[in-house]
Amino acid sequence: MLGRGGAYRLNGGEEASMGRRGIGIAVAGGALLTIALTLTVLPGSSDTPPTRIAPSVEGHPVPPSGLEYGAAGTADLADADWVARTAAESGIPERALSAYAGVEVAFLRDLPECRLDWATLAGIGYVESRHGRLQGGRIDEAGQQTPAIFGIPLDGERTAEVPDTDGGALDGDAEWDRAVGPMQFIPSTWERFGADGNLDGVEDPQNIDDAALAAARLLCWVGGDLGETENWIAAIDSYNRSVEYNNEVAGAADRYRAAAAGP
Repeated sequence: MLGRGGAYRLNGGEEASMGRRGIGIAVAGGALLTIALTLTVLPGSSDTPPTRIAPSVEGHPVPPSGLEYGAAGTADLADADWVARTAAESGIPERALSAYAGVEVAFLRDLPECRLDWATLAGIGYVESRHGRLQGGRIDEAGQQTPAIFGIPLDGERTAEVPDTDGGALDGDAEWDRAVGPMQFIPSTWERFGADGNLDGVEDPQNIDDAALAAARLLCWVGGDLGETENWIAAIDSYNRSVEYNNEVAGAADRYRAAAAGP
């Protein structure tokens, strides 16, 4: 199933294609794994999200964290009019959408061979945290998740067993790792792919600019060319191993592309 075509304008008037591939298909093989969060799940979502683990396979070279940003970071690259219009049509909060779209613009310029699109990041953001809105949370104008999001301990009971890797520095737990932030990174994955998307000198998984850029780095490292269906599936699968998760992200991404394309 192909995403609906169209274009959006980048900050400064440059035009970019958004005719990305909408991959609403099931992934073959493997059992569904169990939930790694205790956050409230909104109606219509799955009650069996999968276990979160750090990627263990070798992939493509890790994309650089220092991409070509706007004056205030990646979010500054997205055209404000496009963001406002698409947010109204899609239901994505404007601040989160600016982060997703800005990362695509940065990758179009600095890593075009990955063919990452904003809707893929938005699909992940929707499934992981409803763009930071679970449990009444929100992403503020600075891109900060308020209140901070922490998943349940990955202690092997309902999840994979992931003993602490960061001394609790990111997740506040010195015994077990927890997924953190609106894009739900575990500390060991953040250590490798974390990024400073808002140019404040801090790599913070609770900041949507940083988290969206880090997610893009992970996806491109695993998938390479995400315009190829099998590569996109592999990239999302490495982010969270579940047939159901893959399909939920694909479905959300397709809906967002269609909303952005208009009638």
